[in-house]
Amino acid sequence: MERPDLAPYAARSSASRGRKYDEPYKDDRPAFERDRDRIIHCAAFRRLEYKTQVFVNHEGDYYRTRLTHSLEVAQIARGIARRMNLNEDLTEALALAHDLGHTPFGHTGEHALNKLMRDHGGFEHNRQSLRVVEELEERYPGFPGLNLSWETREGIIKHSSDYDRPGSSAANDYEPGLRPSLEAQIIDLADEIAYNNHDIDDGLKSGYICLQQLAEIPLWQTTYERVADKFPDIDPERHVHQTISHLIGVLIGDVVEHSCAMLSSGGIDSPEAVRQQTGRLIAFSAEMDEKNRQLKRFLYEKLYCHYKVERMRLKAERFLTQLFETYRQNPTLLPDSYQQRFSSTGIERVICDYLAGMTDRYAQDEYKRLFEPFERV
Repeated sequence: MERPDLAPYAARSSASRGRKYDEPYKDDRPAFERDRDRIIHCAAFRRLEYKTQVFVNHEGDYYRTRLTHSLEVAQIARGIARRMNLNEDLTEALALAHDLGHTPFGHTGEHALNKLMRDHGGFEHNRQSLRVVEELEERYPGFPGLNLSWETREGIIKHSSDYDRPGSSAANDYEPGLRPSLEAQIIDLADEIAYNNHDIDDGLKSGYICLQQLAEIPLWQTTYERVADKFPDIDPERHVHQTISHLIGVLIGDVVEHSCAMLSSGGIDSPEAVRQQTGRLIAFSAEMDEKNRQLKRFLYEKLYCHYKVERMRLKAERFLTQLFETYRQNPTLLPDSYQQRFSSTGIERVICDYLAGMTDRYAQDEYKRLFEPFERV
């Protein structure tokens, strides 16, 4: 049973456009709850444990991975959805699925595969996430993929942020000219709130950024001082953790307040009205958006472009490029299950699927197996 207090503009499992394939069910879970559960149990979700967020897996056990990032996005997104009386099951499903198609080595891997596939349709990880749930997962009799609800698949392909731009043509089967559900729009900002704040934590832990640098960012410093006033005797490490926690709360509060105001002023009273809007309905206020952009610029300049991150980026690009070219020249190096798809999918796309599904660790091990003469194959 779905929550009885859902807002009139919330998505409802009972109104879902359904699944691509008919199938018998063993229970009567709502459609979006079933989607969430299928995502959690799929192989691509488990592999996120060893895929890079910013720091590659071998650099330390403390740092976030794509899996822990996805869990943090889900926690933030659920909090927003609950406060706005939106559908938490759909919101959580989309949060947990939004990085299923991500490559090893983070956005470096994505850029490398897009470059390698430029003559074969390119690569973008939201498109790959949709490909994973529609075609690549093999768990159910009678159909490929996870057979998720239309609304979940639409939310996956319409996920958009500064780093995620699948393009409207990728959503041809999902009404590319219309806005997705409010639940899908939440993921765009929950993703941003999560990675900005956990990248601060990881950046400080690594020593790549420091508190003196962050003190120049008003959004951070205001929150840092508020925590100091609240807990005068707090130790430095707890001070950082509490600042991050409070900052997440501040950003969530702003999203909820501003978005509810826009829904009210716009007279939005149904999911159909949401879809017809020209602009986003889940958003920061103008003031918070500018403060958040200052923080994002800081992280880009000081963390993502740090020389040590750049060194790993170059190595990762080399790993994937050499693996791709080697497989293309010697396609029989791929497992038999992938070779069987060459005729229907094309060699380059099959290789791309294989590489995109790798974890950081597996890609590094595969590189050693193929190119280091004394490594066992």
